[in-house]
Amino acid sequence: MKIRFLKPAQSEVDDAFSWYDSQAHGLGTQFLDDLDRAVRRIAAFPFANTEIEESLRRCLLTKFPYGIIYGIDSETIIVVAVAHLHREPRYWIDRL
Repeated sequence: MKIRFLKPAQSEVDDAFSWYDSQAHGLGTQFLDDLDRAVRRIAAFPFANTEIEESLRRCLLTKFPYGIIYGIDSETIIVVAVAHLHREPRYWIDRL
């Protein structure tokens, strides 16, 4: 399946990478590695993650407090948000 990030979701990835990299050298790269593993899990098993809203699912990263919020549109997985799990919940709902 193809995977497409909405622009706000891509901005969240970029911001998280920058913040983690500013905290410790290489930590941003570890974040991207964890994100990549989660995206690969989603691509391989798109329906395996918890449905949190109608037609939306969340895949948790394993080492960082983030969840990938995504929907499935025929043959494309659309990443709506890469959400920090300890911040305002459902802030991304207006992106639908």
